[in-house]
Amino acid sequence: MSIEATPATPRFWRDAQLPFIEARSIEDGREVCYALHSHEIFSIGAITSGCSLYLHEKTRHTIRRGTVVLMNPGEVHACNPIEDQPWSYVMMYVDAHWLANLQQGCDNGAAQGFEPLAATHTTSPALFEGLMGLYTQLIDPSLDALVKYEAAVAFFMRMQQTLGGPVPPLKKVNPKVERAAEYINAHFLHAVRLHDICEAASLSEAYLIRAFEQRYHMTPHAYLINRRIQHAQTQLRKGAQIADIAQATGFADQAHFQRVFKKHLAATPGQYKL
Repeated sequence: MSIEATPATPRFWRDAQLPFIEARSIEDGREVCYALHSHEIFSIGAITSGCSLYLHEKTRHTIRRGTVVLMNPGEVHACNPIEDQPWSYVMMYVDAHWLANLQQGCDNGAAQGFEPLAATHTTSPALFEGLMGLYTQLIDPSLDALVKYEAAVAFFMRMQQTLGGPVPPLKKVNPKVERAAEYINAHFLHAVRLHDICEAASLSEAYLIRAFEQRYHMTPHAYLINRRIQHAQTQLRKGAQIADIAQATGFADQAHFQRVFKKHLAATPGQYKL
């Protein structure tokens, strides 16, 4: 027996390739009421419409659209409707150990522990828009997990820099990063998972993304797509068919290949082939 979804039905998102983060959303929070509770993970959310009552430890706040709320692991909180006023929100639940590695710039996942953030909420437009942008990317089934992971690293680095102090700079590029590029170069015609790249380089995911961009001036996903386009150029010069190239280079379909090719070269595959 199926349960009919309503605007008050929570929508959850999870991905086995991104086990450190989970998201949920509610379109109509008037019927959603929480008892005071806490989590073992870090929680961050955004009010996307209306207003609600936010209880955090011993404080009470009326929060509205544009507010981002933050709860460190173990902090007691609840966010509930005000009378019958409509409100909606998105929430993300993030593994604190993963965040600690990001905070401390660890290359092997051996962080000393998550450093709690002092802020309980913020009305920073940049963080609100960034969080909503990340949520949109996470729930998009057409996006590769590698893109979503890179988006998560970018947002939580921004959050840390805005609310928790500077993220330690990478002193120098770890030579292991070159192993990551070598792995991509050897496997770019196949599905490439971040886990496999990290395993080949013996680096943690968050560190790899930062260090890779510092070394190659593009993210691992951008590097992967660039290699595929380079290969496509070679195949086009050899007279291969566009549809065959699109399939062989790992693009979703020919239209996707053509869009990405034009974005990189300001010309369609057909124009380039001529």
